[in-house]
Amino acid sequence: MATPLTADTLLAALRAEGATVIEHPGWRTHNRNHKGAWGPVNGIVIHHTVSTGSAPSVALCRDGYAGLPGPLCHGVIDKAGAVHLIGHGRTNHAGLGDGDVLDAVAAEAPLPTPRRNDTDGNAHFYGFECVNLGNGTDPWPAAQLDAIERASAALCRAHGWTAASVIGHKEWTPTKVDPRGFTMRDMRARIAARLASAPGGPGGTPVPPPPATGGYEPFPGAAFFAAAPHSPVVTAMGRRLVAEGCSAYAQGPGPQWTEADRRSYANWQRKLGFTGSDADGLPGRTSWNALKVPRSG
Repeated sequence: MATPLTADTLLAALRAEGATVIEHPGWRTHNRNHKGAWGPVNGIVIHHTVSTGSAPSVALCRDGYAGLPGPLCHGVIDKAGAVHLIGHGRTNHAGLGDGDVLDAVAAEAPLPTPRRNDTDGNAHFYGFECVNLGNGTDPWPAAQLDAIERASAALCRAHGWTAASVIGHKEWTPTKVDPRGFTMRDMRARIAARLASAPGGPGGTPVPPPPATGGYEPFPGAAFFAAAPHSPVVTAMGRRLVAEGCSAYAQGPGPQWTEADRRSYANWQRKLGFTGSDADGLPGRTSWNALKVPRSG
């Protein structure tokens, strides 16, 4: 058993493990703590969303639906390998499950087959929802499986847990089938191999988060865009927006910041799951780092 990580520690752990992290507005305080305990925590549950698309899946997990309010997990892992943080604290992801399974996870012992639903999993597990239809044929891209591995290893490393602390939802309760399309046995083997080396990328080489990697433009600051700049950075940004399917350009993109740039960037923000004033088309650090704009010089 362990005290849950603080939001700052969780974020730092994910980044130290080389995960691509997207922070969504209000994630640090978005929870269901008023409905019950959060902690002590014993492990991590992996789910599939039964949905398609990054932004719709993030919105679903953030907001929930009739009868099951959000957040429905702590992070959503999309097919591109990004970990979208949407909640911190108690979330509606695990539900009731088998107390014998919880005991086995806490002891990092072999898992029994779940047979009953007598224990509140929301109090004791972190949860990651992974974008997949869950039909057994929807593919799991390598980047997504890598992100599941990294996110799980990050929390295990932070708590001093082994890979035995990571389970699938179907291993927690007999009423669920997720995740489908890969085996948790194989995933735990991947996590164990990663935990055997230093945190970070292949071979244990630490991978700093964008924009520290040399190939990407660092965030130039909000004032840069407010001044309607003429810069090769704007061109590089526009080309990335086009590549992401967010173009609102009639021509270009070019070096001069225009209304078409703003509208294209707003499309990118909405693709990430931002809404309202958070999708106004003016770049912020989180959305900029997620865009990964190549260095222009």
